[in-house]
Amino acid sequence: MKIITLLLISIGFIIGGVMHFTNDTDLAAMTPLPFALEIVWITGLMEFFFAIFLLLPKYRQATGLWLSLFCLLILTANINMAINNIPMFGEQVDPLIAWARIPMQFVLIALIFYATDCGQLIKKYGVKALIHCE
Repeated sequence: MKIITLLLISIGFIIGGVMHFTNDTDLAAMTPLPFALEIVWITGLMEFFFAIFLLLPKYRQATGLWLSLFCLLILTANINMAINNIPMFGEQVDPLIAWARIPMQFVLIALIFYATDCGQLIKKYGVKALIHCE
């Protein structure tokens, strides 16, 4: 079951990475920071790298940990979208869906922890796990 979850997460991040280049303007509108378009492109590349490294057993746990942190950081875009009622892909998003994306980010992080066993790195190394690769 972990492998299926891992593959689904990886496919999801590949699709997300593609969307960062095909729908960059829409995603930039969600980003409450300067240089939003550049941030969208960089995070799109990061999503490709995360998707690849999730599939490499040697780096899976560390990638899971970094990907979880990444998901927390991009949560600000989801919150900004919900608060400011920002359209997605040219369509207005139902407020219920916009707000539901926020707790779903934590479900995604839980699935990443499950599929990658990255919690083991935290148990073994604490905060230093962010710089450790086995």
